[in-house]
Parts: sequence; structure tokens; C-alpha cells
Amino acid sequence: MARPKNQTARRSEIVAAAQRAVAKHGPDGARLNRVAEEAGLTSGAVLYYYPNLDDLILEANREVMERFYEGRVQMLASMPDDPGTRLLALIRSGLPSGPDDVQVAMLCALGGSAANHPVTASLLTTLYERQVGMYQVVLEQGAARGEFHLAQDALTVARNLVALEDAYGYRIIARHPSIDSETAAALIADYARIATGHELTVS
Repeated sequence: MARPKNQTARRSEIVAAAQRAVAKHGPDGARLNRVAEEAGLTSGAVLYYYPNLDDLILEANREVMERFYEGRVQMLASMPDDPGTRLLALIRSGLPSGPDDVQVAMLCALGGSAANHPVTASLLTTLYERQVGMYQVVLEQGAARGEFHLAQDALTVARNLVALEDAYGYRIIARHPSIDSETAAALIADYARIATGHELTVS
């Protein structure tokens, strides 16, 4: 019964290696030998688990997108029913943990090449729209309760919040000397405070 568990762990390791390869070399440069090198395996061993490299890269993309959408939806479901608290949690969870956050670095690399990769562009667009929808629900709930007094419609504010996540996330990955995750969260919260009329704070 141990073998399936070992296979699951090995698949996870290979997916993580693919994410590192894309983050370092971009989607075009994430060739089989580079994924194998990142995983500490032979190319044949990688192919044993993922016979099609494109399928592996798609799985690497899916895992990242789960983190920034499904994972955050689950986070909201487990939180107190307070729009301000939820909005701040969304802001914090949308940013990289630091400049070595491989999954966000991968998204940055994919975004830079999306113009030449229709499938990648479609996946990134879907992720963006889902994140916008997630923010929009929280904003509309807060407005309906009279806790948020939106300066613009909820869709516009939500789009701006996701765009700020992306912009500051890139700066963190690029090792901007004065922007870390905590600073970025505070800056986005400043915009959210203006946009919602709510006294949001970042602790």
C-alpha cells in the first residue's frame, strides 16, 4: 500500500520542479532535461510519471491557480463573516511570501510570455477573472450591509485590487529594495480603504 503514496509524493516533487524550471527559464525554456535537473531525476524518470511534458506544465499551472483561487475561497469559508476582515485576508493571501516564492515567480514568467502562448494567456485570464469575482463578492456583501461605501462599482474596485496584487507581486519577485509583502499589503489596503470607505488596517 506504500507505493501509491510514494508515487503521489514523487508526482508532487516533479510538479514543484516544473514550477521552478518555468520560473527560471520561462515556459519555452522549461525543457525536460531542466525539469529533471530541478527534480534530481533522470529525464526517463520524469517521463515515467508524466509521459507528456505539456501535461506536466499544465499540472504545474493548475496547482498555482488552485492556490490563488480555490485555496482562497476555502480560506474565506473558514473565516468570520466580516467583510473587512475578509478583504484584508484576500489582500494578504494574494501576495508572494517573499522574493523566493517560486509559484508567483512562475506566474510572472508565464505572464511575460502569454502573448506567444494562447493556452497560457487563456489560463491567466481565467485566473484573473476568478480572482476579480472573489473580491467582488466580498465587496458587494460589505456594501449590502452598509459597512462598505464603495467609491466605484464593485467590479471596478475588484479589478483594481487584483491588478495591484499582480503589480506588487512582480515587484516583490524582482527584489525591489523597498517593497516586501508586508509593505505591499499595506499599500493595497490603503487603496482598499479609499475604495470602500472602511477603516481597514494591516496588523
